[in-house]
Amino acid sequence: MGLSFWQIAIVVLLLVLLFGRGKISDLMGDVAKGIKSFKKGMAEEDIDSAEIKQDPKVIDQKSETDVKDIKSKKTNS
Repeated sequence: MGLSFWQIAIVVLLLVLLFGRGKISDLMGDVAKGIKSFKKGMAEEDIDSAEIKQDPKVIDQKSETDVKDIKSKKTNS
């Protein structure tokens, strides 16, 4: 049992009537920002892991305050 075109159209119409076009477009914009932020975070993680694989002493060379600053910047972004 699948959904027909008319059932999907009625659901979309009800959503537009309940939430309005403005709220739906804002919600979709927020979803897009979240996806971009997630991709950016994953890319930064890949870069960090690549640096560690190249030179494992990178972490040892940094003082504890530098490591804390880096971690706080990642959580704030």
